[in-house]
Amino acid sequence: MENVVLVIHLILALALIGIVLLQRSEGGGLGMGGGGGGAVSSRGAATALGKMTWVLAGAFICTSIALTIIAAQNSASGSVVDRLSDQPAGSTAPVAPAGEDLLPPTADENAPLVPTLTE
Repeated sequence: MENVVLVIHLILALALIGIVLLQRSEGGGLGMGGGGGGAVSSRGAATALGKMTWVLAGAFICTSIALTIIAAQNSASGSVVDRLSDQPAGSTAPVAPAGEDLLPPTADENAPLVPTLTE
C-alpha cells in the first residue's frame, strides 16, 4: 500500500512541476515582465492550467498526509531515542582492544615512519 501511494505521490509531483512550468508568468517577479496585456484586476481569470494546478496540489497534499499516516503506523513502537534507552542494564558499548585505537600516536610513542628521498 505504501509503495502504491508513493508512486502516485511521485507522479503527482512530476505532473505538478510540469503544469507550473507550462503556465504563463503573470507576476513580474525578479524584474521579468509577464506582459502588460489584459485587464488589470485583483483577481485573474481562472484558466484550465490554474484549476489543474490546484487539483494536483490538493492531491499532492493528500498523498503526503497519507504517507505520513502509513509511516507512523508502520514504525516501531516508540522512537529511536526510546530504543536507545531500552538497552539492558548490563550491556555496555564495545571497547576497542588496547593498541588499536583510532587516535594518532603521541610524541612519546613510536611515530609512523616518514618516507625520505634517497639518491
